[in-house]
Amino acid sequence: MTSYRHAARAAAVTAAVSAAALTLAACGTDSGSTSATASTSASASAPGSAAGSLYNAADVAFAQGMIPHHRQAVEMADLAATRASSAEVKKLAAEIKKAQDPEIKTLSGWLTSWDAQVPTQGSMDHSGHSMPGMMADSDMSTLEKATGPAFDTAFLNLMVKHHEGAVEMARTEKSAGADKRAKDMADAIITSQSAEITRMNKLLDN
Repeated sequence: MTSYRHAARAAAVTAAVSAAALTLAACGTDSGSTSATASTSASASAPGSAAGSLYNAADVAFAQGMIPHHRQAVEMADLAATRASSAEVKKLAAEIKKAQDPEIKTLSGWLTSWDAQVPTQGSMDHSGHSMPGMMADSDMSTLEKATGPAFDTAFLNLMVKHHEGAVEMARTEKSAGADKRAKDMADAIITSQSAEITRMNKLLDN
């Protein structure tokens, strides 16, 4: 009888332990599934990361928009070297090219590290006109045909609008972007191009 009681008790304990183990395993599976789901959801909504930096869609849009925007400014600045009559306009154009050429390379490098498309040369002719301050083909044609004082006036008027567009794009990046480097560049663009706008308006008033 005693042997029977011991056997029954042992069987009951074993069953209880097994049930508890199954319950814990089930809880662990549910918890793990919930954590995985939360992790996946968080990953989908968080900014991307590359080369130790965080970035988001606004950063990509800023870089992809600013590259053709800068390329057009450089193209306009190149025209000033042979068409402008004002030494101040020529100096300003050279400074614009010197500042924006390296930024194009930097922006292109960021896009490559983000696995995003780098705008091809000439892409602004197809889609760039929707960006703030971009010159239409007719504006560029007018500038290319002008020389002397007429060029100076056209260049300054068009570049003021172009810079205003760049400042608008940079402000959007500052408010919506995530990458610190891109936001710092946006801040620098706002500061430098706002100063150049003031400078160009003074030249137009003279």
